[in-house]
Amino acid sequence: MKRVLLAAVLAALIAGCGSKAAVPTGGRVSVTVSQDYGETRLAPTRSQTAADSDTVLNVLSRSQFEVRASGAAVDEIDGLSGGQENGKPVDWFSYVNGIATPDGAADRKLYKGDRIWYDHHGASSDVSAVVGSFPQPFTTGIDGKKLPIKVVCQTPEDRSCDEVEERMEAAGIGGLTRSNLESSVGELLRVIVGRWVDVRKDIAARTLEAGPGESGVFARMNEAGNQIELLDADGGVAKTLGAGSGLVAATSYREQRPTWIITGTDDVGVAAAAAALTEEMLRFRFALAIEQGQGVPLPVEGP
Repeated sequence: MKRVLLAAVLAALIAGCGSKAAVPTGGRVSVTVSQDYGETRLAPTRSQTAADSDTVLNVLSRSQFEVRASGAAVDEIDGLSGGQENGKPVDWFSYVNGIATPDGAADRKLYKGDRIWYDHHGASSDVSAVVGSFPQPFTTGIDGKKLPIKVVCQTPEDRSCDEVEERMEAAGIGGLTRSNLESSVGELLRVIVGRWVDVRKDIAARTLEAGPGESGVFARMNEAGNQIELLDADGGVAKTLGAGSGLVAATSYREQRPTWIITGTDDVGVAAAAAALTEEMLRFRFALAIEQGQGVPLPVEGP
């Protein structure tokens, strides 16, 4: 009898240690539909209740938009379709919590607090992550899983890191820990803070020096870190910023989770970027440059 009881207790303990309650799908989510990289919204952001079996495409189709889709791909919303515009390819692109869902709109289940965003824009650059759904993906996470968040401080003084943490906590983001580049690996979300000359040591961040074809961000940093080129939707240089300039952007390197970058040409620029880490400043922005303390949405308009 003792052996039977002991076996039962051990089995229960093993089952308890090895299982973790799944996060229930469904709940209140929001739906935003826009064009030209968030510049124009087709309608105000709408709140919907997703059923536990609903997908991104299900909820979009119920959000009072006229939607035409082929499989997982959305072909047309309210009469605006993909194809060619001014001789250049355009299409609809979907993001959940600021992360691209290129193939999963018809399968991606939803979780409470998810932010769905469809934008109609040029198809020449692969934008894998955007900042305009802040405070997502930090609050509820990805696929219902809240990931560890590492704030990687690259500045000699940590005032800008302090600012970033304060802004994130004010937005309802908890569980922040500080880290260095070497230990900021694994299944987590990273926020790298510092001057570009320091931030560029990270392989994911350094893709910003190659432009949007590599980073998905319509800004290009120079190696010296003293200039930020602001790019138009075609990847052309529309403006170059110098001292005191900052940038808030998100990118994804290979199979890694998104890396957020709070950087600048100098300490003043980093401080300006850190101060812009608010829902109000980042809402519906793919990325945001800071020029003389003012936010500049990216991409910028061409000549």
